[in-house]
Amino acid sequence: MPPTVRDWMSTPVVVIDPDNNVSYAMTLMRRRNIHSVVVGITGENKSYGIVTTTDIRDKIVAADRNPADTKISEIMSSSIIIGNPDWTLKECSQIMQENKFHHLPIADANGALIGMISATDIFMAVEESGWEDSAES
Repeated sequence: MPPTVRDWMSTPVVVIDPDNNVSYAMTLMRRRNIHSVVVGITGENKSYGIVTTTDIRDKIVAADRNPADTKISEIMSSSIIIGNPDWTLKECSQIMQENKFHHLPIADANGALIGMISATDIFMAVEESGWEDSAES
């Protein structure tokens, strides 16, 4: 049986508020050695956004913006795709490639966030498990 997202995702998911400033997210990401945080968007229908180190590079550093004066909501990607823990790594990789992103939050059947998988996690799975085990689906 090929490895699934559940086998390689990291936990727990770090969720922050869209009103937090980018400096706060940067500190969390550095201290936890992660490259993305999920943004919880409250409202009628709870949804999520995401901020990654690439967002910080492109929308803060390259744009010469002060992270302490910039809210997460100003740089996050919203209406993100949420992955399934039972997807194979191949299925996950295809979704990530088609949508051109490197970090995918994972939710259980009830919609609760349970993990995060990244392109680096998939790379490590293929390197550690071998191609044959990872490529089956």
